[in-house]
Amino acid sequence: MAMSTFSGSGLLAPPSSLYAPCTYLVIAGGGASGRGNGSLGANAGGGAGGYRSNVVGEPSGGGASAENLLVLTKSTYPITVGLGGVGKTGGIGNGTNGGDSNFTFVTSIGGGFGGAGAQPYPTGAKGGSGGGSMYSSSVGGQGTAGQGFAGGNAGGADGGGGGGASAVGANGATPVGGNGGAGVTSSITGSAVQRAGGGGGGNNGGNASGQATGGGGNGANGTTAQGTPGTNGTGGGAGASGYSNTNGVNGGSGLVVFKIPSTFSVSFSAGVTSTSAVIGDDTCYTVTVAGASDTFTIS
Repeated sequence: MAMSTFSGSGLLAPPSSLYAPCTYLVIAGGGASGRGNGSLGANAGGGAGGYRSNVVGEPSGGGASAENLLVLTKSTYPITVGLGGVGKTGGIGNGTNGGDSNFTFVTSIGGGFGGAGAQPYPTGAKGGSGGGSMYSSSVGGQGTAGQGFAGGNAGGADGGGGGGASAVGANGATPVGGNGGAGVTSSITGSAVQRAGGGGGGNNGGNASGQATGGGGNGANGTTAQGTPGTNGTGGGAGASGYSNTNGVNGGSGLVVFKIPSTFSVSFSAGVTSTSAVIGDDTCYTVTVAGASDTFTIS
């Protein structure tokens, strides 16, 4: 039978064989972009998936500090990686929000879709980070506190950028589309990578479209140009199309990364796609695919 031990401070410390301190990064799927008919100009970028992290010394999304340490026991827990939102094709309208990601008790909200350039669709959706908006001075979708920022506002006929995990999407400003909001850089896997950037807004003519970082897709310009999809595994928002019957594109899928001491073993249910690497005294698990019913077990 495992015995509890006292720490140097005199507090009762849990036995290390039973409790696994866990560091995590949970990113939801990015929002998609829509398809317009050109009557109101270019479209807007999708918002990044919500970003939650408890990595010491790194921020979480939406300008928040790192979340509290999570301590897990030997048990089975839920895990889901949100899919990117689906871009609108074959008709005028919006794409969809990204899917939520879930790790134990931590849920990140999918990114909001970017507004499409036709009535009544110009407003970006609320999400982990909000989608950009299109036409006149319509307002970008709101982000979620502690996860991401709002999308950019429309500027005339040019779309706003999608919100990112660390910055608001830029407003469209005639004659250019707004840039996507920046993501957050994390070194949880041992390398510094920026993720959860918003998608760039579209441009109504031949001028500059909104650009993106952190896995967000670049916006497009001109009458038929298509935006760039968000990058899978980053939660990046979709880039917007220019205008005139151009299909929207998908947001990037999300990601779950977690580290626990290597003295514990982890197994996953059949639907999970993951990799692992030893970093110091911990094993780091990177999960790129996990459905709504999937789980992982610590033993």
